Amino acid sequence: MLGPKKTKYRVSFVRNLKGVASKGTELVYGDVGLMSLDNAFITPNQIEAARRVIASTTKRSGKVWIRIFPDQSMTAKPSNVRMGSGKGPLKNYVAAVKVGKIIFEIGGVNKDVATLALTKAAKKLGIHTKLITN
Repeated sequence: MLGPKKTKYRVSFVRNLKGVASKGTELVYGDVGLMSLDNAFITPNQIEAARRVIASTTKRSGKVWIRIFPDQSMTAKPSNVRMGSGKGPLKNYVAAVKVGKIIFEIGGVNKDVATLALTKAAKKLGIHTKLITN
């Protein structure tokens, strides 16, 4: 499970997910990438499921870069709890992804295999995405 090893504070403020990403919007490492078309919080389970699909589709050849990391803490109050009495306990960590952010990159494999792997991985993320090529 992805998550930070150490944080300065136990819980943090929720980030603003409005607007378009300014960093991480271009391919840097690989030949084919998966770009987000939605603003969303992506959980570590979604990232791991997509990574496994990419690894199995490419038969573990080539290289995969994960360009997001779940470092934003999310809290949730238990059900049937009255209002007030502070913020809820830590539920899990999420990656805040804005429109235009590259999520995955693949290099060193055939372009057809890379596009197939990324289209399968996009179904695991639960957001609208599109493929980007060099």
